[in-house]
Amino acid sequence: MKKVVALLGWLALAGSSWAQTPSPPLTLADCQARAQQNYPLIRQRELIQKTREYSVANAAKGYLPQVSVSGQATYQSQTVDFAGRFPVGSPLSDALPKISKDQYRITGQIEQVVYDGGAIRAAQQIRQADADVQNQNLEVNLYTLRDRVNQVFFGLLLLDEQLKQVALRRTDIQSGVDKTQAQLTNGVAFRSSLNELKAELVGVDQTVTELRATRRAYATMLGLLINEPLDEQVQLEKPQPVGLTPQINRPELGLYEAQKRAFDAQETQLRAALRPRFSAFFQENYGRPTFNIISNDFGFFWIGGLRLSWNLSSLYTTHRNDVQLLNLSRQNVDVQRETFLFNTHLTLTRQQADVQKYQEQLAQDEQIVALRTSVKNSANAQLQNGVITSHEYIVQVNAESAARQALVLHQIQLLQAQYSYQTTSGN
Repeated sequence: MKKVVALLGWLALAGSSWAQTPSPPLTLADCQARAQQNYPLIRQRELIQKTREYSVANAAKGYLPQVSVSGQATYQSQTVDFAGRFPVGSPLSDALPKISKDQYRITGQIEQVVYDGGAIRAAQQIRQADADVQNQNLEVNLYTLRDRVNQVFFGLLLLDEQLKQVALRRTDIQSGVDKTQAQLTNGVAFRSSLNELKAELVGVDQTVTELRATRRAYATMLGLLINEPLDEQVQLEKPQPVGLTPQINRPELGLYEAQKRAFDAQETQLRAALRPRFSAFFQENYGRPTFNIISNDFGFFWIGGLRLSWNLSSLYTTHRNDVQLLNLSRQNVDVQRETFLFNTHLTLTRQQADVQKYQEQLAQDEQIVALRTSVKNSANAQLQNGVITSHEYIVQVNAESAARQALVLHQIQLLQAQYSYQTTSGN
């Protein structure tokens, strides 16, 4: 029985440990992808795609037969009148009817495009180009999320490193407290020295409280961005250093190209409007009079054939001006593109200088930390032997802690600068 109870207890503990298995640490790439998926603007992508499909399908329906129904009722001042056109007494005078001045007609027509000069295809291209512009504009807006995620992610990493360094500082202060307590017991130290160390220890704990509160706030912000509640226990995977690639692959460049393709489609539509159009048609009518002009009866009558239409007025009115306006719009896009590339290159130059600065500072930080650690270790031994006071020991501990804080700060700043460069270049 005892073995059964022990086995059940072991299984319960094992199940508890399995349930508490920490989730894998979050990576920067995962946060970037989930932030984009969670951003409300992403829903526009599906709307843009549906709009594209519907608008292109509607434009393609121009190839289908066009059916129309029309009707009219009119009253006119005169009609065909045969009275007085024949000799008196002629049988034709009474045989030919008088056409009524009130006339009626209902018409049903089917028209099939035979050649439209490419107008329908141009309309489809415009719908496609407009959707491409909207989609690229969406990509530009979503890309701005990368920088926001970078700031929060690297902010959390910096806080983690600072907490580690504060923990090391606390260990050193606690070591001083233990040694001073022993000296006080042996009557070779003052209580004021012990209290000074304890006060410093409380200050360290206060710093930890502030850092943890800030970390909770950053974790909450990151959780909102990726649509997952995160607590202060969330672990992040430190990204690997990346190289600097000067080539620019930002989505803004795709937006400029999409805008120029939209202008090309509009010019294609303008040129299509200059061409003649041919269509076949069939009309079925009912009304009075029919095509038989000497009948005043209601009846059915139809007509069919080919129709040509050619609007030449645009050749000397708006066509030339519209083409010039499109050319000016293309030039404007080129200017925007050049300005964007110029500003981006300036930003990349500054960020590259930041990367180089942090790399140089890190080499110096490592030397400073090594020297400060050596001084602190010596001060620790001196404190134990009663050569220096607790205040002097605290000064050396704080100096080493400040050097380590500067080291980890520059390490995170270097990573952030590298990934900011990557984000700016679009690689």
